[in-house]
Amino acid sequence: MKNTSRYDTSSLPEAQFEPGSRGRVLKNKLAIKSKKAMDEAESVALKAAIDKLIGIYDKDHRFTAEDIREMHKIWLDNIYEWAGEYRQVNVSKGDFHFAAAKHVPLLMSELQKGILHKHTPCNFRSMERVIQALAEVHVELVLIHPFREGNGRIARMLSTLMASQAGLPILDFSDIIGKKKKLYFLAINRGMDRDYKPMEIIFRRIIERTLKTNAVEKS
Repeated sequence: MKNTSRYDTSSLPEAQFEPGSRGRVLKNKLAIKSKKAMDEAESVALKAAIDKLIGIYDKDHRFTAEDIREMHKIWLDNIYEWAGEYRQVNVSKGDFHFAAAKHVPLLMSELQKGILHKHTPCNFRSMERVIQALAEVHVELVLIHPFREGNGRIARMLSTLMASQAGLPILDFSDIIGKKKKLYFLAINRGMDRDYKPMEIIFRRIIERTLKTNAVEKS
């Protein structure tokens, strides 16, 4: 007999794929079936969201779990019905399983009371303190993986907004989404043991690259 209990997630919009997409594209408002087209739509929306959010949160803002939900909604509201909502399905990457969906609301509440309260507003005088804040918040948010889609990008979005509070330009993440992605995933895994040093190294390089690129563009 088919499972019709409240634990059956097969009927949830976030668990469904767009008809004709061969299971590669989540069901969406734009009826996009191509993964390439969806990647492009999400990327364009992401840039617009960051531009908008930079103007919303000032250097003295302390970020909350609700802010993170709002960021996700602003970014993906025109694409997915469940934008801004915590996921109700369990997700994994390879053999790595992120937090169970039922624990996400509590974990996000704890993130707000703990690490977000500790590290935001991210307007510290020391760059080392800024790097520490970026690394810890980023790792913990990715480990929770609160949404069905876009968790890494939401974590990078929050890092960008926090960096802006510290007076930094929009961060250049091209390394961690390119050839150094493996080191990035290893740094996330180390965060399981509250070891944030590998991610601090990554953010130090990101900031150095960002400042160098920014200086060249201004020259």
